[in-house]
Amino acid sequence: MLKTQAQIISGYSQKITEVTGQINETKKLVDQLSLVRIGLFLAEILFFVLLLNSADDNSRTLIQILLLFPVIGFVFVVRKQAKLDREIDYQKQLLWVYQNEWNQLSAQPNGYDDGKQFESESHPYSSDLDIFGKASLYAMINRCYTKTGKTLLAERLANKSTKVEILARQEAVKEIQGKIEETYDFRANLHGHDIEKIEQIKTQLEGSLGDQLEFVRNRFLRFYVATAPYITLGLVLASIFIGGLFSNFLGLFVFIHLGINIFLNSKINLVFYSFGGGSGLLNSYAEAIKWTENHQWKSSYIRQLFTSEIPVSKEIRTLSKVIQKFDARLNLIVGGFLNGLFLWDLQCCISLDKWHHSSSKDVITALNHLGNFEELISLATLAHNQPEWIFPIMQDTFAFKAVEIGHPLIALERRVSNDFHLEEKPTVDIVTGSNMAGKSTFLRTLGINMVLAYTGAPVCAKSLQLSVFSINSYMRIKDSLNESTSTFKAELDRLKMILGNIEQDKDTFVLIDEMLRGTNSKDKYLGSKVFIEKLIAEKTPGLFATHDLQLADLKDDHPKAVRNFHFDIQFTNREMKFDYKLKHGPCSTFNAAILLKQIGLSLS
Repeated sequence: MLKTQAQIISGYSQKITEVTGQINETKKLVDQLSLVRIGLFLAEILFFVLLLNSADDNSRTLIQILLLFPVIGFVFVVRKQAKLDREIDYQKQLLWVYQNEWNQLSAQPNGYDDGKQFESESHPYSSDLDIFGKASLYAMINRCYTKTGKTLLAERLANKSTKVEILARQEAVKEIQGKIEETYDFRANLHGHDIEKIEQIKTQLEGSLGDQLEFVRNRFLRFYVATAPYITLGLVLASIFIGGLFSNFLGLFVFIHLGINIFLNSKINLVFYSFGGGSGLLNSYAEAIKWTENHQWKSSYIRQLFTSEIPVSKEIRTLSKVIQKFDARLNLIVGGFLNGLFLWDLQCCISLDKWHHSSSKDVITALNHLGNFEELISLATLAHNQPEWIFPIMQDTFAFKAVEIGHPLIALERRVSNDFHLEEKPTVDIVTGSNMAGKSTFLRTLGINMVLAYTGAPVCAKSLQLSVFSINSYMRIKDSLNESTSTFKAELDRLKMILGNIEQDKDTFVLIDEMLRGTNSKDKYLGSKVFIEKLIAEKTPGLFATHDLQLADLKDDHPKAVRNFHFDIQFTNREMKFDYKLKHGPCSTFNAAILLKQIGLSLS
């Protein structure tokens, strides 16, 4: 049984309460461990004082042993506290995810990117149909945090797909919708990290890292770095138990190691600063990838995303461990000690080179495929949050039949749905009506739902059957001061683009709202008439919204190729009311005279 949207909102509220409680409980544990750390520190001081004041050899030996326990306990508590801090960070991101879903279903903005960077006036439909930018379709459905995910989702919304691909994506979206509760964890693991850092790591893995690590491929250097820890250990033990010359050798040994590090420092830095500090980020990404690996996916679209036989999440964790060890150099004292004794930085560079040779290609692919999952999860979340929306039925042949289709960006309480269908053969449908009656919104309703359908997402309708069209629109034509382009010139450029697209793709669907606004009424009518007749000749379906009733008369010349629809107004006690319902035939009631009269102008 499908949940209602009210139940879904209530579910998010419950999750918010639960995660908030978990965060508070974890914080209490962290505070308690802080008190334990203070206690262990005081115990260490106490044992040290006792050691100084003890004269008995047996007592001193016992106290020396006891001195180790607070230190061991302190290290354990610090590690436990660090783990809890990471858990709190994760819980905060999970809370953000749930809160964001609740916010959006409560008419508040989506916290994810709105896709403004993908806006383009020259695109065939994205600007007219509000696909990108503030209060757009992208802003509504986006749940992608990575650059790859955001770009993939934008490409899906902006490009034509095939029926086969649309059906495969529908199957994938439905499968992920069935696991929607787990996707919040996936999103929490990706959210909140430095996305530029992961892009930097990917760039390094794809490009220059191999060349940067060339200096550690010297056989003698590798052999020496591998044996250095054992030589160091032997010299340390000899210095403790024998002393004398061995202590001098140890000092010389450390001095040589530091010299090697200084000599190779520029090359080591080049490698380190591409990865340094990325350990936590990679662990979170590994968790997200592990989730994708732990399922036996059924949909072919998802299965083809997996190319490695080895779990990539393990390979990323291995990289994370190398980077975590490498980060020791950030502490000058610890880094100097480790490099002096063990050539620590070179050890890390050699480990990184081995890893890069065996695993980098798989990891790059898996990191990129996180974006594929993000954009599918975006659509699956939409399907979950809008349980009354339906997945459209894709047809092989020319078709568009919608029942109760509404605009997805209009709130449910204000949304008015309409039925609409195309004939078996293409027609140009002329939609007339008053200002503010709903013509433009209706055109955008059809267009934006087609865009949704072609991504594999559900649509805002009771039912929808359609074939695959290339959408072209002409609605918001603007002049350009930067390009010295008038509105009329911009309109002509748009018409030229549409005509060119019709020539290239015969499965084009055209949406036009009030054509040729930048010229006189006579030329506007003649230009519109010629364009409509061109669409008829090319057998290209189109919706043509206009105030010009003369265009409705084209049905007399083309009875099988032109249909007339309209949106009208009703007058109650001299007040205008709009029902926003599509009706057959041309419009007979207009409101311009009434609106002009309200501001003090009367038409004689």
